Amino acid sequence: MSKDKTMTVEEVVGRLHSGMTIGIGGWGSRRKPMALVRALLRSDVTDLTVVSYGGPDVGLLAAAGKIRRLVAAFATLDSVPLEPHFRAARQRGTLELVELDEAMLMWGLTAAAHRLPFMPIRAGLASDVMRVNPWLRTVTSPYGDAEELVAVPALRLDAALVHLNRADAHGNAQYLGPDPYFDDLFCEAADSAYVSCERIVGGADLLKAAGPQSLLVKRAFVDGVVEAPNGAHFTSCAPDQERDEAFQRAYVRAAGDPESWAAFTERFLSGDEQAYQAAVTAFHEEEETA
Repeated sequence: MSKDKTMTVEEVVGRLHSGMTIGIGGWGSRRKPMALVRALLRSDVTDLTVVSYGGPDVGLLAAAGKIRRLVAAFATLDSVPLEPHFRAARQRGTLELVELDEAMLMWGLTAAAHRLPFMPIRAGLASDVMRVNPWLRTVTSPYGDAEELVAVPALRLDAALVHLNRADAHGNAQYLGPDPYFDDLFCEAADSAYVSCERIVGGADLLKAAGPQSLLVKRAFVDGVVEAPNGAHFTSCAPDQERDEAFQRAYVRAAGDPESWAAFTERFLSGDEQAYQAAVTAFHEEEETA
């Protein structure tokens, strides 16, 4: 019989430790495991290496001073090209950045998922990626073509945090939106992986919702499952929720001024997840009456 892996966000973060390498799924401001990120903000875990196709997960953790080293292809809010806290951290030099091509990041995760030391790829050749990362190496094909390829090192993770639309209690997780992103690779590249989801359902209900091809994450690679409705907020989690553009604009405005950010933090990030969701509801009520 399969193990029940249901947990709370606090229990997940209780398994994380300072100095870890943590992969965060999603893409930009889309389907980020924000409830888990917010729980991480409330913890004393710090000195992290974060691997991410970055969005507000990177921004919030950078603003809180929890990232020592970031491995990323970008850090964007999609409708806002550059994540403001990421930009500020880079300008202040408060985190080390390893900037990789999007494909290099994917193949680094793939190498880790297959427990290989590296993957030979073409992405990055004849680009500034090689210049700004002088530690990257190339290899020569042992076959007749003798092609030179980039040897992308495995991006091995201590833990992965991802958010999916649905999951069962055993760790099988399903996406219902237009893009799987690379959440499965994050989980497979990690020593332990934690899935938050909009709703925990029975295994048979996963198949009824969209069919087996939508079952992105397999239970063998998952250590914990958290039911977190609206847990990707303020990023999108289609078709359950679109990105909360009004709230994202408020986030960006607040990020530009220390006093405004302190007030934003006090209002939205000083309590638990229930308090956060209540504050978001109140924010929209105020927007409607303004």
